[in-house]
Amino acid sequence: MTLPLFVPADRADRFAKAAFAGPDAVIIDLEDAVAPQVKERAREQLPEGLSFVPPDMPVLLRINAAGTEWHEADMAAAAQLRLPAVLLPKAESAEELRRVEDHCGCPVIALVETAVGLHRAVEIAEASARIAFGSIDFAADLAMAHTRQSLLAARSALVMAARLAGRPAPIDGVTTAIHDADLIADDCAHAAELGFSGKLLIHPAQIVPARRGFCPSEAELNWAARILAAATGGTAARVDGAMVDAPVIRRAEQIMARHLAQAKRSDACP
Repeated sequence: MTLPLFVPADRADRFAKAAFAGPDAVIIDLEDAVAPQVKERAREQLPEGLSFVPPDMPVLLRINAAGTEWHEADMAAAAQLRLPAVLLPKAESAEELRRVEDHCGCPVIALVETAVGLHRAVEIAEASARIAFGSIDFAADLAMAHTRQSLLAARSALVMAARLAGRPAPIDGVTTAIHDADLIADDCAHAAELGFSGKLLIHPAQIVPARRGFCPSEAELNWAARILAAATGGTAARVDGAMVDAPVIRRAEQIMARHLAQAKRSDACP
């Protein structure tokens, strides 16, 4: 799952539209996208809204954080829906995650959005199916700017935590610009460069540029092809004057795998 798309839980009329837009999954959002006074109504209309979503489209639910007044009811609703996964915002402990998994009856994707969450990132990754970065909330928690430079250390720490926990590479946080295709693609390329394997999306218009951003560049593909061609003989080789050994071959294989994964979903890749 590279590109999951958020849709507000109180807009059941948009569930199917979001699915047909071409994301890898749809995330029904009971948290930030829904005002407090309509959360109960949004929760109640979930089954009907989900009935219009194609059965082959994975549907996840972002519940409200532990400690909020809506958390328990959200978990009860998720348990009735039999979802492939739920997202827990502001995850800060393994105990929280295990409790959500037990109550919802499905795997949990942990959103790391606070200093405490980042400090316990390995513990959180081990207790969840996957981690994702809530970069906007994280920046607010630390009173820092929401820029690549300010968030570089946090992003790198999450990639390391996922690897140490033996989990899939993390999903990066949202880009708030909806119609700036170049920025969206560039943000995704930056995330991929750091080791992220996905990006949270907030609008269907972001899907195509985001997928383009996760595609390797033509230069990367050409380099990987030359590496793999040189390595077929099973002996040490040189490409562009540099030695080709096992780690280099592995990197070339990863680039090709990323290309194939995105090319199956879109013609945006070169």
